[in-house]
Amino acid sequence: MRNAWTNWRAALAGAALAGLAAVPAASAQTTLKLAHVNPADWRVSQKGAAGDVFKNLVEAESGGRFKVQLYPAGQLGGEVELVAQVQAGALELTMASGVFGNYCKEAAVLDLPFLFPSAVVAWRTLDGPFGRKLADHCLKKTGMRILAYGEIGFRNFTNSVREIRSPADLKGLKIRVQQLPLYVEMMKGLGATPTPVAWPETPGALKTKVVDGQENPVAIILSNKFHEMQQFMTLDQHVYGTDFLLINEALFRKQTPEDQAMLRRNAVIAQDVGRGIQQLTSAAGVAELARLGMKIYKPTAAELEQFRAAAQPPVLAWLKTAIEPGWVEAAQQAVAAVEAELKVN
Repeated sequence: MRNAWTNWRAALAGAALAGLAAVPAASAQTTLKLAHVNPADWRVSQKGAAGDVFKNLVEAESGGRFKVQLYPAGQLGGEVELVAQVQAGALELTMASGVFGNYCKEAAVLDLPFLFPSAVVAWRTLDGPFGRKLADHCLKKTGMRILAYGEIGFRNFTNSVREIRSPADLKGLKIRVQQLPLYVEMMKGLGATPTPVAWPETPGALKTKVVDGQENPVAIILSNKFHEMQQFMTLDQHVYGTDFLLINEALFRKQTPEDQAMLRRNAVIAQDVGRGIQQLTSAAGVAELARLGMKIYKPTAAELEQFRAAAQPPVLAWLKTAIEPGWVEAAQQAVAAVEAELKVN
């Protein structure tokens, strides 16, 4: 697999170089900086894979008129700083997750617990009319264009105290959450004690038992070696994590219509590759975590309904005060339409 990927990258690079050779020396070249916080290695990072694909496709298709410089692993800052830089025009592109909701509050609707029953439903919803409507709305509010939606993955619980089979098992547990009201409300509804902790401090908080557990996608749990501090994992998939590939709109508008279409087209391909890598690393990660000794539990349909019934109401109540309630209803209706379509087909 690695050799095939290496050969493919080499072919793309060769095509880019061949195209560049055909461009007159006087031709202007547009440099695009794309930064994110994930590792560069495509085998463990959906952002790393998406960035690599976007770079190679854009440079090859443009015949060298565009050069994409990648800055992975937080080289230019955390996600808060990266999105701020894109909005200010200091950085051309970034891939960011939930932090985008600080700039476009309506994007937080995607974090509604148990909104998406599967990744396929999420993809079709985000790539369809609802996703386009959300992107257009956020563009007007922020001056940043969502070129494509990627995937962080479904979030799951880990803890060092006991197996979690239902919300009752969360009662009294201190769970590290992102410093976002939505996650605090969700944990309260589930009966846990929400404990906001900044991401860089999370491993230390788990080691020292400042918190009993946390929640994240499988690949993040494995790559951060949380299995060394947490014995139990529950695959409840309570929130689907969305990635946003963002570009500064003023820069985007400076490009020709043909180049705008090229950037959008290759962004979609790149994020689709990232989705696939995320699915691969998550599936392999569950098996690897089990091999490393983690006790993994997958709730039944009835148990998942208990999680949904406890987590959704407080988050819905908060969302409807934070954003226009119509966005919540539109998201739920879009998901229902996709589910119905999948059942028919």
